Amino acid sequence: MTTVDMNITIKFGKKVKATRLKKGMSQGDVARKLDVSANYISQIERGVENLSLKGIEKLAKAIDVSTSELLK
Repeated sequence: MTTVDMNITIKFGKKVKATRLKKGMSQGDVARKLDVSANYISQIERGVENLSLKGIEKLAKAIDVSTSELLK
């Protein structure tokens, strides 16, 4: 992954975390909705995991926001 890619995934992860916390949800809450581990959600929020567009859409639905909200 290039530096630009890393910056994008880190920025996205921070947005996911901020949105999740604003909704009063834990990583475990989101993980249960997606049938994944809380560690996977943590990896997304730290910018370690790079999601596909479908993954972003599923994550947005789990947090109950639009995909565009997560991509702002």
